Amino acid sequence: MAHPVVWFEVNGKQKDTLFEFYAKLFDWKIDAENPARYGMVQTGGEEGIPGGIGAERGEAWPSVTFYVESPDLKASLSRAEELGGKTVIPPMQMKSGPELALFADPEGNLIGLVKS
Repeated sequence: MAHPVVWFEVNGKQKDTLFEFYAKLFDWKIDAENPARYGMVQTGGEEGIPGGIGAERGEAWPSVTFYVESPDLKASLSRAEELGGKTVIPPMQMKSGPELALFADPEGNLIGLVKS
């Protein structure tokens, strides 16, 4: 039985900052026109999964790492830094696997990139 990833969620103190960050970084469409102003994310890819961006709940909200496909890891990391993110692990080739990189968004959430 398969267990595919079907949703992702990013939470932080300043959700409007996160809306803008991810919309500009990956050209995602984020719709927060709802009573909770929860950002419903459409990544625009047929193989991608939808997700959401919201406000943190409580003092110690855990962060979940998810991976975003990118044709150019260095360019994506540079763009993330321009928008207030920070490179955590620069592009590296995994043994018998894909090229990966990690960055932190403006709220400190750890996000992975995988080369397409």
